[in-house]
Amino acid sequence: MGYYISPRFLDKLAVHITKNFLNIPGIRVPLILGIHGRKGEGKSFQCELAFEKMGIETTLISGGELESPDAGDPARLIRLRYRETAELVKVRGKMCVLMINDLDAGAGRFDEGTQYTVNTQLVNATLMNIADNPTDVQLPGSYDSNPIRRVPIIVTGNDFSTLYAPLIRDGRMEKFYWDPNRDDKVGIVGGIFAEDGLSQREIEQFVDTFAHQSVDFFSAVRSRIYDEQIREFIYKVGFEKISMRVVNSAEAPPEFKKPDFSLSHLIEAGNLMVGEQKRVENSHLVDEYNRLNRGRGSQSKPTVTETPVSQPAISETTNNTHLTLDTQAQIRQILSQGYTISIEHVDERRFRTGSWQSCGNLQIDAKSDAISTLESCLGEYSGEYVRLVGVDPQAKRRVVETIIQRPNNR
Repeated sequence: MGYYISPRFLDKLAVHITKNFLNIPGIRVPLILGIHGRKGEGKSFQCELAFEKMGIETTLISGGELESPDAGDPARLIRLRYRETAELVKVRGKMCVLMINDLDAGAGRFDEGTQYTVNTQLVNATLMNIADNPTDVQLPGSYDSNPIRRVPIIVTGNDFSTLYAPLIRDGRMEKFYWDPNRDDKVGIVGGIFAEDGLSQREIEQFVDTFAHQSVDFFSAVRSRIYDEQIREFIYKVGFEKISMRVVNSAEAPPEFKKPDFSLSHLIEAGNLMVGEQKRVENSHLVDEYNRLNRGRGSQSKPTVTETPVSQPAISETTNNTHLTLDTQAQIRQILSQGYTISIEHVDERRFRTGSWQSCGNLQIDAKSDAISTLESCLGEYSGEYVRLVGVDPQAKRRVVETIIQRPNNR
């Protein structure tokens, strides 16, 4: 398939890797390139396409390999594969890189509930040591005085702020935030549906319909289109026989005709997937289970509403969930600027760690919906902190965060 490689992505990757294989006097080149960004935007896949285009061989490490019941194993694994990659450069006579996928998932610390182990410390220290001395990487228990070949390291992740700060400093790691723009998404989605007969205009309309979805959403939609034929095949063979027919059959593998890839059909499948996403976002069953475990919900407490610090300090105590005029005015102001509203809550224990949780719809863009949802949240979480969040949908960032309810004893 004619997959699309973003020119920005290819340029950044090619410059970093090539620069690490050049000997430029007086220039200190960061060994590690950290590619970070939102989930599902194709960071690892874009790397694979760039490596294939440039003829680069890759040694892979998964973030899941950075923990072990035996202390020191992940750090030794990194050193071992780095040395193997350096040897590969010598044997193959071409560029090779070491790639660590999802580094933040294996070595990051997200909150106080994340266990910080000896292996986490050793992984961070090992990567720092290799970045500082890329030609002198030794294995535990042995020492080789001969320098090895310098090998660039590519790491991917979602949030590098969870990593040890000295590791991601500029001298060791060069950072690249991957956020595909509309042209990138149109190119990538066009490559995904290259064999399905969609026109350029239809690809653009499809991308614009789901503008806030990540790249892997469109790939998942294409996979879902085949569900109808697979379902028909299962019913034809029978639930009792499908296992033997697919896994251990003397018959030829089943063949499926090309499904309906019309734009209307794709949008219909996409809307179904968006609906499932919203159900996950809005269910919050764990909150209900945790409250039951804590024995909460016995009695509703009075709440205190407050306005932002930037506005006059007018607050009032109320025994119902009706919003104050100041809060309603702020809602109108946020929506009038084209922002969307989300609502979050947290109990007193989690408030100290900043572990806020979403309350209902994440993208409210109508005043009536915002007021009704907010009043509902104030009633449901009467003994917790509740805050109003204004979100810029274009820049995908928060512009306002205001606590409008605190527990009664605060």
